[in-house]
Amino acid sequence: MEVTVQTERWPLAAPFETAREVMHDVPVISVVLRDRDGHCGRAEAAGVDYDGETPASMSTLIRSIVERGNETLSFAEITAALPPGGARNAIDCALWDLEAKRSGVSAHVRAGVLIPQPLITALTLGLADSSELRRRARAASTHPLIKLKLDANRHLDVVRAVREEAPDARLVVDANQAWSIGLLDRLLPDLDDLGVEMIEQPLPRDHDDDLVGFDSPIVIAADESCTDRASLAALMGRYQAVNIKLDKSGGLTEALALAREARALGLDVMVGNMCGTSLAMAPAFLVASHARWVDLDGPLLLEHDRKPSMAYDNGLVFPPPAALWG
Repeated sequence: MEVTVQTERWPLAAPFETAREVMHDVPVISVVLRDRDGHCGRAEAAGVDYDGETPASMSTLIRSIVERGNETLSFAEITAALPPGGARNAIDCALWDLEAKRSGVSAHVRAGVLIPQPLITALTLGLADSSELRRRARAASTHPLIKLKLDANRHLDVVRAVREEAPDARLVVDANQAWSIGLLDRLLPDLDDLGVEMIEQPLPRDHDDDLVGFDSPIVIAADESCTDRASLAALMGRYQAVNIKLDKSGGLTEALALAREARALGLDVMVGNMCGTSLAMAPAFLVASHARWVDLDGPLLLEHDRKPSMAYDNGLVFPPPAALWG
């Protein structure tokens, strides 16, 4: 098995601001697996930056597997050798693609998604000044689902402005751990009145216990607090939904299992992304086919995308072409 790892930086169409940072580009790794018969599997990972993952650290982990001299790689081997995160995600998804190319059986069939259909995906609006925010909201007003980044100071004003510019859109918001339980409690009535249907990770992930017994009229979803299936037990009684990202879970294999177990426990599922190209969105699309909320808009935020790419049309994302992945 030949393994190639490259670091890439994909420029954003505009600076993207959250409660945590301002992004100007997206650093990722791309992985290609080539077997001795010439079949290739590809994948991409951005990693979990707030846990310290970088393209360099992910590349090092992947090379540690390659240097063992094993001529084959298996899902079981990489799960045992690598922790959940971007490195395992890249290898896992590349293996899915490789198996599809070897067998002629599409990844969506193996994942149990027999007839992939277009999905409604959120379009994410980053933080910005009032006039820029309104301009972006007007441009997005025909999208059926809009996701808003908020922080500890910019919250209700942002939601009100977007609601005025996009009155028919469904709204979800993401505070990226920036709120306290007191601020959440204070904002909830107005957010509910404005039609917000879900709040992502309002509290720091080490404050999950503050949500025990907390009564919210709006679904609260764990993002940073949800990694893989091992994290689910600590979320029960605190959250009503989980945001599954392949970079957090360590790949498509674990993400599919996590989605099944979360739903079995009565949790709603959202599928998100750490930003990136269509190559990162393609495997996540298979998990998204079973999700209540889909947030696979990464390529829409980029200056340009990989070719071939996923197709997007006014709030819909279409199944990935086989030439891209799977």
